[in-house]
Amino acid sequence: METIGTETAFEAAARARALEAEGHSIIHLEIGEPDFDTPANIRAAAARALEDGWTHYGPPFGLPQLREAIAADVTARKGFEASPEQVVVTPGAKPIMFYALLALAEAGDEVIYPDPGFPIYESMTRFAGATAVPLPIRQENNFRADLDELGSLITPRTRVLVINSPANPTGGVFTREDIERVAELALRHDLVVLDDEIYGRIVYDGEHVSIASLDGMAERTIVLDGFSKTFAMTGWRLGYAVVPEPLLAPYSRLIINSVSCTSAFSQIAAVEALTGPQDAVDEMVAEFRVRRDLIVEGLNAIPGISCRTPAGAFYVFPDVSGTGLSGSELADRLLREAGVCVLSGTAFGHIGSDHVRISYANSQANLREALSRLDAFVRTLPGVSAGAPS
Repeated sequence: METIGTETAFEAAARARALEAEGHSIIHLEIGEPDFDTPANIRAAAARALEDGWTHYGPPFGLPQLREAIAADVTARKGFEASPEQVVVTPGAKPIMFYALLALAEAGDEVIYPDPGFPIYESMTRFAGATAVPLPIRQENNFRADLDELGSLITPRTRVLVINSPANPTGGVFTREDIERVAELALRHDLVVLDDEIYGRIVYDGEHVSIASLDGMAERTIVLDGFSKTFAMTGWRLGYAVVPEPLLAPYSRLIINSVSCTSAFSQIAAVEALTGPQDAVDEMVAEFRVRRDLIVEGLNAIPGISCRTPAGAFYVFPDVSGTGLSGSELADRLLREAGVCVLSGTAFGHIGSDHVRISYANSQANLREALSRLDAFVRTLPGVSAGAPS
């Protein structure tokens, strides 16, 4: 149990709620959750499913109608042929990661994962008994991996490579050339790729490229996706994967031994999410783009802070070293002294010590107020108020 980490966003949210309970005004920019309601057509489909009796156990891999809808959507959007038999539906996307690492990695194996990155990659690797090898993701490379550096990290013990684009916490997006080079390395070294595409439809600049769409990669890639971010369905706990055939039996055994199946009525609603109108998704992404531009401009006007414009997801990962505080110090003091809850960059790995993650999944009014509070706080720091904006 000592090898298992945690997800700091939930701990930060709990501290923020405790302060709110004491009467403090807190602006929440810590949780990676769309602030929009699940679209009405999806909610209505769930209500009908409950009335129609979709309240019993379902197949471990998911309802046939949802697996068919996912396969069709993956084939159309991700650029590779997916069959319903390869689709695995789980309660949330974290089980997809956990099962992949339990099935593929053990003591003596190595798993390369992005740093900064979603903290569960490292945590689950360690729990599986394997060695977690961080791949630095740096601001100076526009939050894309240095692929020469990736090549240098691969050893005969490397078993799994985790990639995430668009990325949490940086919003970085790999280019098509990046993905092609990653595929070349995976093929050359016989690696399995866990491709986290949960933010794949939240892209503002460039394109989302699924590595499974490249020659020779579908049979060695676990494509992870879900409904939480795209359809504002975080609380519904609905994830899925397209899994190579040799891994279907291990996934089946692990699902049966852990969660049995995913709730039936929510899967019926997920069919509607994929096959129904997509206007709400487009509107949400358009609003996120406006918020992105607002938060980036506002942060770059604050002395001591430097923020790149993310190409996807709904996070920024600014460098705050110019304030004289580390990311963890700034996050702690912002919450206590300014009523703004953000996350330290070290919540996502070791590289982000001079950064904080800010989720702009909040209203424009709240983002402006948060920027005002942040600016006022930073200008009280020694040696900062006289400095020029970054």
